Amino acid sequence: MEYFLTVVEESSFTRAADLLHVTQPALSHQVKALERSVGGDLLERMPRAVRLTPMGRAFLPYAQLAVRSARQAERAARAVAGAAGGELHVATVHAVAVGMLPPLAARWRAAHPGVALVLREYGSTEVLEEQLERGAADLAVGPQPKEWAGPVVPVGREELVIVVPFDDPLAGRGAVRLAELADRDWIRCAMEPLVEGQPVIDRACGAAGFVPRTVMRTEHTSTAVRMAAAGVGIVMAPAHMVRGAVGEDCVLLSLDPPWHRPLAVFSRVPLTGAAAAFAGLLGQGAATDGSARRD
Repeated sequence: MEYFLTVVEESSFTRAADLLHVTQPALSHQVKALERSVGGDLLERMPRAVRLTPMGRAFLPYAQLAVRSARQAERAARAVAGAAGGELHVATVHAVAVGMLPPLAARWRAAHPGVALVLREYGSTEVLEEQLERGAADLAVGPQPKEWAGPVVPVGREELVIVVPFDDPLAGRGAVRLAELADRDWIRCAMEPLVEGQPVIDRACGAAGFVPRTVMRTEHTSTAVRMAAAGVGIVMAPAHMVRGAVGEDCVLLSLDPPWHRPLAVFSRVPLTGAAAAFAGLLGQGAATDGSARRD
């Protein structure tokens, strides 16, 4: 299955053989054996390319899951044993990766030098949960999922704040009501969380009696924060991410009443070994970090 996936990714038996460090005849033999086992052609061989047959397209996602699960099983066993070269694959969203994980990763390296971290970042909580279900990582760190079949370990909560430049009229205040921002220009981010299918800012501002006036849209939250610090507009973002992205270059205003969302570590299988240690380390950090307080 790994050979088959590599051929699909490279659209070439020749390039796949080079990547896998096997001869092309050996690679072709293994793929043919796979096709015999499933009862039909998975690949259409063309003069200069290879593409999936209808049977291959149906087979592909299950092959990806099987190969990922096999790799995950090996990683988990090596990590539990503390073997040199073991890896722990962590999935998260961009804001958590930028704001919360750097100091945690440093503590992890000091405590577990034999287990490397592999970080996988996603643009939304929906994609994060979907990729974890598909076996893309050993565990995820992000907003606590509402519905999740596997273990969920709460590790604190993050505060959502308004970011303004130093010379903003609101900069001297510690908090602001959302209704006071009705006449402001907003910077919006593609990673903005959704609530019941609606962007959280649209939903909240609508409840406060206004429609936010959007002047810029960005892909990444850190970009939106930098734009807000430069005076392009205001943005709502997690407080820990803002500090991690721009440090002291802007002013953070709490919302009145405050906005928080719970964070959790979650996985498809029980957290053991390195995964459990990582969740415990994150929980310890949340207990002492004012930007991610426990409920």
